[in-house]
Amino acid sequence: MKFMASLDRRDRRLLLWSLGIAVVLAAITGFLLPNANNDDNRVPSTYLSGQHGAMAAYETLVRSGYPLERWERPLTELAAVAGPDTVVIFAEPFTRESEDIKAVRQIVERGGRVLSTGFWGGYILPGDSADPPAEFSFAACKLEPEGLDPMASSGEVWMIPESTWQVGRPADRVQYSCAGQPAVVEYDWGKGHVVWWASSTPLENGSLARADNLDLFLNSLGPRAGRHFYWDESLHGEIRSEWSFVSGPALWLLRLGLPILALLVLLSFSRRSGPVRELPPPVRATPIEFIDALGSLYRNAGAASTAVSIAWERFRRQAMQSAAADWLRGQRMSAAELAAVLRRRFPGADPELERDLMACEAAAGAEALSLREALRLVQLLDRHTASLDAAARPHAGRGIAGPRARAGSHPDAGSGENRTKERAS
Repeated sequence: MKFMASLDRRDRRLLLWSLGIAVVLAAITGFLLPNANNDDNRVPSTYLSGQHGAMAAYETLVRSGYPLERWERPLTELAAVAGPDTVVIFAEPFTRESEDIKAVRQIVERGGRVLSTGFWGGYILPGDSADPPAEFSFAACKLEPEGLDPMASSGEVWMIPESTWQVGRPADRVQYSCAGQPAVVEYDWGKGHVVWWASSTPLENGSLARADNLDLFLNSLGPRAGRHFYWDESLHGEIRSEWSFVSGPALWLLRLGLPILALLVLLSFSRRSGPVRELPPPVRATPIEFIDALGSLYRNAGAASTAVSIAWERFRRQAMQSAAADWLRGQRMSAAELAAVLRRRFPGADPELERDLMACEAAAGAEALSLREALRLVQLLDRHTASLDAAARPHAGRGIAGPRARAGSHPDAGSGENRTKERAS
C-alpha cells in the first residue's frame, strides 16, 4: 500500500520532498546548535547538569524539604511580595539594570535574606563592595576560616575565587578567605541579611560533594523553618512575564503572516473584481496527433492484433465493393474464400494475395503479435487495397476486366433477368 494513496502522485511527491527537507533541516540545526548543557558552560543554572551547573544543589534542597522554587520573572515582582521569610539565591547573576539592583536592595530592606556569588553578584548587593581579584588563580583554593560566626565553622571549603571584597565597613564580617583575600562575607543591611561568595564553586555540580561545601551552602541559606526560598534564574537569560508568551517566534510569525495574508486577500479580491472573459476554445488536435495518440493507446494496451483485425475487416469490405460482390457482403468469408473471389474478379492481382490474406486472418486472432509484424501486415493490406482500387477503375489495364464486365460470372449470381438489372444499375 502506497503512502497517502488518496493523494495525487505530484502532491504525494511534493509532500515527501517537504518532509525530507524538514528532517534534514532539523538534523542540521541540532548538529550545529551548541550544546548548552556541557562542561564548557560556566553558568550555575539549576537547569544544567554539567560540571558548573547547579542542578544537584537545587535537587538536594528540594528533596530535603526546602520550599524552593525557580524565579524566572522580573525581580521587581519578587521585591513587591518579599518579607522576612524570603530567601533568594543569586548564583553568578549578570545584570547592570538599575531596576534589578533596586529590587535586590528592596528585598533586603524588607527583611529578606540574599545569597549572591561572583563579581556581578556583589555588584547588585547593597553597598557594592565587590572588586576583581588581585591575582587570578585557576586552581581550587582551600578557604581559611576567619570569622567567629557559625558560618565560619562550616568546615573545609574549596573554591576558585573570581573576585574579592573591599573590607571597610564595620558591618562586613569575613568568614572565609583565600590567600589573605576575602572569599565569604556576610553582613546585615536594614532588616535583612546578605551573604556573598567570591564564586559559586561550592554549589556547583562538580564541587558540591567536595569536603564541606554543602554545609557552607546550607549555613549561608539560614534556617529552613518558616522560610520560602527562591533560586533566581531571571538574571541567567530570558526574563519571563505575562507578555513572554506573546513574544518570541509566535510574534514574528504573526508579523510576517498578517501582511502576507492581506496581500493574498487583496490579490484574490482584485482577480474576482476584474473583467471576466470567456476562455479560448481548445485547439483541436491535428490528424497526425490523433494517429500518434491512437498508436500510443494500442502500444500501451498491447493490442497489436486488434489493429490488424480492424485493418482486415476494412480491407474485406473495400475488396467486396471493388469486386462488385455486394451480394456476398453479409456472408462471413474466410481469407481463402475472399482470395478466390478476388482472383476470379482480378486475374492479374498480386500473386502473393492469397498468402498475405491468410497471414492477416491468422494475425487478427493471435494474442501475442509483435508491433513490427502488425505494422507489416497493415501495410500489406493497404497496398493490396490500393492495387484492387486501381484495377477496378474503368480501362485500368489489359487482361483485367472492369467491375461490370464480370459482375454476373459467379454461378450463384441468379437468372439472366437479375444480371440485366445488375448491368442496368
